[in-house]
Amino acid sequence: MSNITMQDIAVMSVQYVQHTFEFYLDSMRRCGLKNVDLWGGAPHFWRYDYASNQAVARRIAEMRRQIEDMGMKVVIYTPETLGYPFSYSNPQQALRDRTIDFMEASMEDALNFGTDKVFLNTGCHPRDLDREEGWKRTADSIGRLAARAERLGVKLVLEQLQPYESNLLLNLEDMKRMLREVNSPALVTCVDLVAMEVAGDTLEDFCTQLGDKIQWIHYSDSHHEILGTGEYGRAKLEGYIRTLEKHNYQNCIDLEINDSIYWEDPHASIQQSADYLRTFLPER
Repeated sequence: MSNITMQDIAVMSVQYVQHTFEFYLDSMRRCGLKNVDLWGGAPHFWRYDYASNQAVARRIAEMRRQIEDMGMKVVIYTPETLGYPFSYSNPQQALRDRTIDFMEASMEDALNFGTDKVFLNTGCHPRDLDREEGWKRTADSIGRLAARAERLGVKLVLEQLQPYESNLLLNLEDMKRMLREVNSPALVTCVDLVAMEVAGDTLEDFCTQLGDKIQWIHYSDSHHEILGTGEYGRAKLEGYIRTLEKHNYQNCIDLEINDSIYWEDPHASIQQSADYLRTFLPER
């Protein structure tokens, strides 16, 4: 049985979108956390801000030095796709190809940052078009990415979304279907606990039915709120941890306290959440 500790807690840098990357790292230091979920979006790191792949590599090397000099490490790379013009499902082949090109480049960026995990979700298919056709194109796109990921030694970490975010992969049954249709060892699962609750699924069912395919957890209180301030309560929040320990989960618990109400002071939201976790998680 695993013993999850504060050393297994990661923080998404997207929560600091209105602050500099240096502020994010200093906030992590003040919170006593070391696992970086590095968001690939402006103003922190957006690869298309650089004129060449060489310039991209130089910027990644600079950021990696900053991170490692503070005793931290990148544990997953999360390139921005939801808020930017990308799609796995759109009928326009050029748009899908551009999305795949971006994600393939993101896999190489992840390796340069020092992690073999790249985060993704299905995004939203145009709601006025046929969902099943969009699903088929999405599965094909992710399959193409997974083939590339296998060659690079990268894991693609796929999450569910909520109905307001997507009309594609929303629940455990959808996740099982996508894993089955893509059928690649490179495609693994992130369980987003908020999306899970909205769908009426349970973490026990995810763990029982997907096993070691679960390699990431997005963790927060309800509506991606600060731990202890939402609707879930301590019994449920601690219960998630104990369920993961029961199933010998070996990866990070990633704080997704990313509601825009916290953008003004993201440090306070993460500090409060870390303090809450320390009431039932040991340091190591």
